[in-house]
Amino acid sequence: MHTRPAPAPTPLTPLEPAERTDGRLAGVATMIGSGLSNQTGAAIGSLAFPVLGPAGVVAVRQYVAALVLIAVGRPRLRSFTWAQWWPVLLLALVFGTMNLSLYSAIDRVGLGLAVTLEFLGPLTIALATSRRRVDVCCAMIAAAGVVTLMRPQPSADYVGMGLGLLAAVCWASYILLNRTVGRRVPGAQGAAAAAGISAVMFLPVGIAVAVRHPPTAGAVACAIAAGVLSSAVPYLADLFTLRHVPPRAFGLFMSVNPVLAALVGWVGLGQGLGAPEWASIGAIVAANSLSIVTSRS
Repeated sequence: MHTRPAPAPTPLTPLEPAERTDGRLAGVATMIGSGLSNQTGAAIGSLAFPVLGPAGVVAVRQYVAALVLIAVGRPRLRSFTWAQWWPVLLLALVFGTMNLSLYSAIDRVGLGLAVTLEFLGPLTIALATSRRRVDVCCAMIAAAGVVTLMRPQPSADYVGMGLGLLAAVCWASYILLNRTVGRRVPGAQGAAAAAGISAVMFLPVGIAVAVRHPPTAGAVACAIAAGVLSSAVPYLADLFTLRHVPPRAFGLFMSVNPVLAALVGWVGLGQGLGAPEWASIGAIVAANSLSIVTSRS
């Protein structure tokens, strides 16, 4: 789910140890709920693929994300300068492409593998910006996982894998652009504006899908649920979580998302994975976890 910027920290009054512990436990519980909500939303959205297709589901998801972020960020578009507008426009383009490529990959290779490949985006940025020896080892572990995932076999869907890697490139670009937007646009206004523009870009897609394939009530409900569970719930959950959980712990939990995606795909969609796929997911998650645990910053 890649629709929410990290909220700026706000001053907090000192807490008693018991209150701090309770807050962290609540934060951990919220992180687990947020991760499950994100992946469950993607799984439910995939149920609408036969009627709406990945593009139709993503269009509805973009509309929901725009409504949530605009309500929270309240962007003042008239006050934006060109130096603020150009990264916002690029962010909107990357935002839409990222979700479209991810959902198209889910349609072809399943939820677990698609999310794992997409996760290579932020993992690559984390490892590329470090010169520690341990991170070189982490990169080699992750690379071994990728090679195993994409090994040649008769049933391999290389188009689906390519879409997953495109989603990874978009997520990496999304992170870098979000940093630029965060420096130039106050609060969540930049992300909200990008979400709104992306939703406008998907209006023709939504209209075309509705005309060519009249949607059913069930398909629309699944697409809306995907938007709520994968956009609204994780964003609001993160607002709470980042106030109570250290950033390192938050990043460590985020690295478990490929495992959650594989479990949700297995239980909810019947998308079973073999031992090599589970080993690959484990290697990629372990690489990110090791990098975070050994990080000093």
